Amino acid sequence: MGASETRAPCPPVVEYTAADQARAADEVEALPEGAVIVRMLSDYAVLRDQARACR
Repeated sequence: MGASETRAPCPPVVEYTAADQARAADEVEALPEGAVIVRMLSDYAVLRDQARACR
């Protein structure tokens, strides 16, 4: 029997407007030094890149 190439479906990547991205950047810059949410957002960026590559 041959190997199966069943793959999970790629998750959708939500698109954000330039205005939303600019606002988010401003909000991140206003966070206190060492805020854990910055690391979490970095992890989210990696997941978005992986979802884009999945298509």
